[in-house]
Amino acid sequence: MGCFVINHAEPAGHARTGILELPHGKVSTPVFMPVGTNGTVKALTVDDLETIGFEIILSNTYHLYLRPGTGVIGAAGGLHKFMNWKKNILTDSGGFQIFSLAPLRKICPEGAEFQSHIDGARHFFSPETAVEIQAVLGSDIQMALDICTGWGTAHTDALKALEITADWLNRAKQTWEHTRDTTDYRGLLFGIVQGNFYPELRKQSAELTVAADTPGIAIGGLSVGEPPDVFSEYLNLNAALLPPEKPRYVMGIGTPDYILSAIEAGVDMFDCVLPTREARNGRVFTRRGPFALKKAENRLDFQPIDEECGCKVCRAYSRAYLRHLFKTQEILCSMLASYHNLYFLHDLVKNARRAIEEDRFIAFKKNFLSRYREVPE
Repeated sequence: MGCFVINHAEPAGHARTGILELPHGKVSTPVFMPVGTNGTVKALTVDDLETIGFEIILSNTYHLYLRPGTGVIGAAGGLHKFMNWKKNILTDSGGFQIFSLAPLRKICPEGAEFQSHIDGARHFFSPETAVEIQAVLGSDIQMALDICTGWGTAHTDALKALEITADWLNRAKQTWEHTRDTTDYRGLLFGIVQGNFYPELRKQSAELTVAADTPGIAIGGLSVGEPPDVFSEYLNLNAALLPPEKPRYVMGIGTPDYILSAIEAGVDMFDCVLPTREARNGRVFTRRGPFALKKAENRLDFQPIDEECGCKVCRAYSRAYLRHLFKTQEILCSMLASYHNLYFLHDLVKNARRAIEEDRFIAFKKNFLSRYREVPE
C-alpha cells in the first residue's frame, strides 16, 4: 500500500515535503485542499482550480449521497466525470455531519442514523456503506466513518466515541479491501484519530488507528472550538504519535497561521471551507492580514487586494471595484474573492514547500507571521 514518498525533511524540525501517489496523478505535499462539498468549489470552475495549480480537492459523501444521489453519480461514471475534474478527489465520510448535525442524528455501534436536512427523510450510514458510497463516487482518498467530538466533551463521552470510531475503522478497512479485491476501484482509505482533548485518549486512539494500517492517517477533532494554544498543543501531540512514513492529514484548518503550524508539526495535508466562505462574505487574505472589502476606506483605494500577489484578480482589479461589487451584491465579487483566497493559500503552501527543501522553513514561517496580522473590522 505504499503511496507516499518523503522527498526532504528539515533537519531542524518536523516539516517535510513529499509526493502522494493517487489514481488521478501525483500530489506534492504539504498540500492545501479546497473544499467542494457538493461536487463544486463554490464560485470557481474546474478551469480556475487547474489554473491555480490544485492537484486535489475535497467533496462530501453525506451531501452527495443525499443530492444528487449515488445513482446519478454512478451513472455518470463517478464524481470526476460528473463534475469534469480530472485530478484527485478526497471525500469526507460523513463523520463531520455526525458532529455538526447533532440534533438530526442518532449514533449506535452499528452506525449513525441521520435525518436529512433537505427533506427530513431518515438515512442510515454504517462504516461499510460509507466505504461503498465513496467507491461509487470514485474517491481517490476516502475517509473512514468516525465520530468527532467538540471542545468541552466529557471524558466518558470522548472515550465512547473513540472506541466506536476504532471499531468502525476496522470494519471500514475490511469492506475497503474487499472492494479493491472485487472491483477496479483503487482509491485509498485513511483512518482518523480522535480522543478529544485528553492526552491519554489521543494516544489510545492513535495506537488503534496506526494498528489498522491504512495508507494514510488523519487527525480529527481539532479546530472544533478550542483555544489556539490548545489546538497547537494537541496538533503536536498527535503528529508525534503517527508513523513518519505515512501521509498525515489534519482535517478542517484553513488559516495561514494554523496551516504553517501544521506543516511545522510534520503534517502533509489540510482542508477547510473557510477561504471560500470568507470570500463570499467579502473578506480576503493578504500578506499583512485579512481584511473586509466592505470597509469605507476601500471606496477610493485602487490598489489590488495584495500588491505582492500574482493572481489574475490582483493583476486586474482594485479594492475599490471589489468593494463596489460586494456592496451591490454582484456574484462576480464572490468569484473573484474566492479565486484570490484560494490562490493565496496555494501560493503560501508552495512557498513553504520551497522553504523546506532549502532548510529554511522555520525562518520562512517566522517572517510570514511577523507581517500577517488580523486587521480590525
